[in-house]
Amino acid sequence: MQELWKLISSPRHLIVFEAAARHASFTQAARELNVQQPAVSAAIKQLEDSLGVLLFERTHKKVSLTSSGQRFFVDVSKALDGLLASAQTLHGSTQNNQVTLNASSAFNFYWMMPRLHDLRHQFPGIDLRLQTSDHEPNIDAENINLAIRRGSGDWEDCHSAIIASEVIYPIANPRVIQSTIDLKTIANLQYERLIHLEEPIRERPTWKDWFTHFGVANIGASSTIRLNDYALVLQAAIAGEGFAFGWKHLTDPLIEQGLLAGLKDWSWETGLGFYLVWSQRKELSPKAKFVRDWILSSCNFNAR
Repeated sequence: MQELWKLISSPRHLIVFEAAARHASFTQAARELNVQQPAVSAAIKQLEDSLGVLLFERTHKKVSLTSSGQRFFVDVSKALDGLLASAQTLHGSTQNNQVTLNASSAFNFYWMMPRLHDLRHQFPGIDLRLQTSDHEPNIDAENINLAIRRGSGDWEDCHSAIIASEVIYPIANPRVIQSTIDLKTIANLQYERLIHLEEPIRERPTWKDWFTHFGVANIGASSTIRLNDYALVLQAAIAGEGFAFGWKHLTDPLIEQGLLAGLKDWSWETGLGFYLVWSQRKELSPKAKFVRDWILSSCNFNAR
């Protein structure tokens, strides 16, 4: 911990960084933390100096995470969420006024974040906590109201409602696809630079599974990059590092924005899906029910 103290210098800087990264704004972070904007800017600068790396790209009226900043944001968010959950447990919080949604960092960042404004517009008093984790926790044991899970929709002691069917197609930066010499066949894709998702706990399909589905066996060697978080996979693809899996419900908006391009003719429907789940044992609070219903209405699906 002495080494961490030397690198970080103040735990306050991590909280400031997380707020600034989540909002993509020093000004909004300052409002949330009830401090002045220069204090946020100074804290970020001190953190960058301590780490010896640039965390934000700064333009005249905008800040955005660098690739290093994105990686740091994923880890800091996980750590702070864990500390918050522990503190709330010790404090004896009943969670009645707070709604916790547990999901992957990619779902929270790319699906929830763009929709938060609509949620807060419809229900300004909501106290929503987006919790990321590298596993699928027991929602009853950890006092989680709602969670996102991949599967068939059947989990013990849980209600479930489908968010999206699992549809996977290759994605890449538009420049990468345009510069690729030969993508006439699926088999040819194996020789391009592939970005692999290797989560330590969650089971996820692989490139080998995808190629096998389309009848391509004995996959040839290609240059690769391997990452353990899908948010990082998407960042790598956007940065032009190669081809990645595109889960349709997350990547369609990025394609519409021009950040990615997708080979949708090569879509694989796995038969599984991504589901919103909640406890059968505990009654949801009125606010949690509102968030549940809002998510489902955003997906135009009904609970099962």
